[in-house]
Amino acid sequence: MKDVKKSIQQHRQELLREIKQLARHALVGAVSETYRTCGSPGCRCHHGGLKHGPHLYVSYRGPKGKTTGYYVPTSIHEEVRTGIAAWAQLQDRLRQIAQLNRERLATKTRRKKATFATGSN
Repeated sequence: MKDVKKSIQQHRQELLREIKQLARHALVGAVSETYRTCGSPGCRCHHGGLKHGPHLYVSYRGPKGKTTGYYVPTSIHEEVRTGIAAWAQLQDRLRQIAQLNRERLATKTRRKKATFATGSN
């Protein structure tokens, strides 16, 4: 039993370390790419050729629940993609921590019931 408890505690500590690392890079939102036509009438993009892009945007739900977003300059595309991936991983790690917390509390509750039922301390 103590080995299981120690293993759970080690897993919890590992998750907390990962959460700390992921939180340093996490960005909330969803990435989308757009392709556009330019303002030059003679450009290929106006005559069936490839459009310009990709232009990267991040959209997210603002504080009042309204979807908003921002343009991402080409120079930071990878950083932003990494940050949004980190956000998803962060949420996963937090769910795992929450599950461990729930299990820990359930174990405490079972122990208290057993102690109460047997009359021992």
